[in-house]
Amino acid sequence: MRKPVVASLLLISAFGLSGCDFRPGGDNATKVEGQAGWNSDSAGQLKNAIEARAAHGLDRIAFDTDTAPGSAEGDARLTKTALAFATALGRGIADPHKLYDLYTIPQPESDLRRGLDIALASGKLGDWLQSLAPQDANYRRLSEQYLALRATDARKPRISPPEEPIKPGARDPRLPAIARQLIEYDYLAPQATSDRYTPAVVAAVKAMQAAYGIAADGVIGNDVIAILNLSDAERARAIAVNMERLRWLVRNPPPTRIDVNLAAARLSYWRDGKLVDVRRVVVGRPDRATPQLASPIYQLVANPSWTVPRSIQKKEIAVKGPAYLEANNMSWKDGWIVQRPGPKNSLGLVKFDMKNEHAIYLHDTPAKPLFQLPQRQRRHGCVRVEDAIGFAGLLARDNGIADKWQTALASGEEAYVRLPKEIPVRMLYQTVLFDESGDPVLRADPYEWNDRVAGKLGFSPRTTYHLKSGEDDVGP
Repeated sequence: MRKPVVASLLLISAFGLSGCDFRPGGDNATKVEGQAGWNSDSAGQLKNAIEARAAHGLDRIAFDTDTAPGSAEGDARLTKTALAFATALGRGIADPHKLYDLYTIPQPESDLRRGLDIALASGKLGDWLQSLAPQDANYRRLSEQYLALRATDARKPRISPPEEPIKPGARDPRLPAIARQLIEYDYLAPQATSDRYTPAVVAAVKAMQAAYGIAADGVIGNDVIAILNLSDAERARAIAVNMERLRWLVRNPPPTRIDVNLAAARLSYWRDGKLVDVRRVVVGRPDRATPQLASPIYQLVANPSWTVPRSIQKKEIAVKGPAYLEANNMSWKDGWIVQRPGPKNSLGLVKFDMKNEHAIYLHDTPAKPLFQLPQRQRRHGCVRVEDAIGFAGLLARDNGIADKWQTALASGEEAYVRLPKEIPVRMLYQTVLFDESGDPVLRADPYEWNDRVAGKLGFSPRTTYHLKSGEDDVGP
């Protein structure tokens, strides 16, 4: 069985989603000339498609499959069921705008009613329904993994948490069970187990800790035990949730774009349909989560100043007094605290200006050690980029403004360099990544956002393990 967690440079946002976009049809849907309408064959195709819905993680959702065609009432019910199932496959069973305070990522749009009419007229309803879900290989891998986990016995002995953390070299009666679970998750090669915490088992625990976003110290505490106790049912639940999130996304995202996976705190830069750069980021901490939004970068700001938002100004900076302001190159200006450009500026030496009303953007930081932390959900909501100067240089070269950018950066003054073409950015949330062999693997749910989606899919809105909020420092 595949391990549930693993470090991976390929984010779930690396999906090459393909297929047609669509929007649930309404009263303005166009009737197709010569539509065949419902008959026993098309009703059978609908029933077969719905009965196979577990392949999409929708097996806990009930759909009407017992209606017979041939009457106005029966045909209307079949149409209603077909459109409901088509919406679930192509756009998702849940509406993310209702699940989250802010969600602006583009969703699929097209006329489902017209698509249904065409499918009925052609006699290929089953094929049409299947085409609505994401068609890429990674979605299929999620589907295969979900079906496999769903078919296994989810019950297994649970490892009791230790009263005191188990440290390398110690002996503990739980260690054989811990080692067996690490072997099952592919972190440890098959071997004889004992009650001694051996170097091989320590290395396996450290690998799992790093992959899951907790400190890789090799000490077995409650966090490690919670991960090892994840059942197959809980893993299947997480995969179903992430399949649902993929159905929310358009099937043909812009070939040149930046995707930020908030759950994994990683950025992926796509150019002309190819993944060309992946790097770590620092995002909002769980109580100040970075929202799921889409917003383009339209200019690079060299040596930016930072006007401190009112909330941060009032709660974190103003109370520290004049000496703190002076030490951090800050001053009052028109009732605001402004941090002047320089090496201590919280935005670092580059800001990636984005078009949105929420003051969310990408930027540099002087706090470089943050990028080495396994858990990087630590900010107020903006996104700090690892080696932001290098990333800005990459974007400048790709957009033919490298000379302008270098001149602006070298000036030491705040300067703005407009991009000739905006670069779309999507702030996604995916807790399933893919390892080097392409298999789906689980990561943590730092914002605890899986529960609300799982509930809409018919799962218990309960999660057994969450990351804890880390220490914060001053900055956007």
